[in-house]
Amino acid sequence: MNELPDFSRRGFMRTSALGLGAGMGLGLGGFEALAQTAGRAIGSGQTPPADPLERQAAGRPEPELDGTPRPMPPGRRMGWAVCGLGHFAQNYAVPAIDRAAESKLTGLISGNRDKALGVASAWGVPEGSVYDYGMQGLADNDAVDIVYVITPNAIHEENVIAALEAGKHVFCEKPFAHNSAAAQRMMDAAKAADRKIMIAYRAHFEPNNVALKEMVQKGELGDIWYATSDHHRPLDPSVERDQWRMVRGLAGGGSLMDIGIYSLNGLIWLLDEMPERLVATTFSPQTEDGRFGEIEAIGQVQLIFPSRRRASISSGYVADKKRIDLWGSKAVAVLDPATAYSGNKLTLSTAEGEETPMPSKPSEQQFVGEIDHFSKAVRDGMEILTPAEMGLRDMRLLEAIYVSAERGEWIEVNPDGTMR
Repeated sequence: MNELPDFSRRGFMRTSALGLGAGMGLGLGGFEALAQTAGRAIGSGQTPPADPLERQAAGRPEPELDGTPRPMPPGRRMGWAVCGLGHFAQNYAVPAIDRAAESKLTGLISGNRDKALGVASAWGVPEGSVYDYGMQGLADNDAVDIVYVITPNAIHEENVIAALEAGKHVFCEKPFAHNSAAAQRMMDAAKAADRKIMIAYRAHFEPNNVALKEMVQKGELGDIWYATSDHHRPLDPSVERDQWRMVRGLAGGGSLMDIGIYSLNGLIWLLDEMPERLVATTFSPQTEDGRFGEIEAIGQVQLIFPSRRRASISSGYVADKKRIDLWGSKAVAVLDPATAYSGNKLTLSTAEGEETPMPSKPSEQQFVGEIDHFSKAVRDGMEILTPAEMGLRDMRLLEAIYVSAERGEWIEVNPDGTMR
């Protein structure tokens, strides 16, 4: 029986040196010289050797990357400190920074030092780069360029201004604050410190949402005169991350403030148009545990735009659904789920049937996408896609929605979200 050839690199080199090289009168030294010559040809931009054996000896050419950018050298990546180490921070934010190409985790900020030190040990953050919410000493840490604020809405202002005063740029979870006045104060502080703020509207970087945005811009759906956006999830008082959401003073509101903002911001972004009139209602059912005693469980809003198109958005703390529908004259586009952490899907329906475009990247790319976008904006001066101005506008719109629900009447709003 013939012995199977050894296809390993070591086997290839041994076979080449003892067999092929000898037969050609090269020997090991001659073969290595041939490999070096081929390598110089590739490195100089010359055409690589046509012979497969020579090409393998010289080393393979640079491969194409499948949509994943090569990481920047460590010295060029922006350093991020995560402020608030709850469920979302540890399960999504910190791992996304670790996967990012333009960013790296260099600091942690928490009110619980023992917890923070445990996270620091797991992710390789020096103990000296762990801070409490006062952020004393952060200004002297040149390894931190950006602070990612992931705390309850009403605490954003304290955290954001502390980071800005330490000379750091800020990436702030949505909603920007618990009211528009706090949002404006943070923007004023950023201007005074000459620092940037970006709001974490991750759906603007989610591949299915981005694909639909491009379709709308190209007119592929035709005329869109009606749209709906519904974001609902069950509120669970047994978990700590939902307990503060039941307190109006910390959250600023209920389901509208927490996840209804996805419905509101998403439609404005996809349609590229601000509403000029709105009317809203809210509802809170009675429960034994009183979870909706201070906040609304359900919110429903009708929007009218300057183009005369209509839209309906809703939010809820009872069911589980995250969906956006754009009703076009050529096609109806459905994102369902629209803004989940993973598994989002876009479906197009026409007279010919349904089509499900496959994005080039998974839904999880939204986390890395927004983080690296801000790193590049800070380092290279790029325009921020979801700036603080957008966060302030949405806070003003939410306040108009609550006023409408309280008064039971239509409210007119300006392009900046303020009420007329």
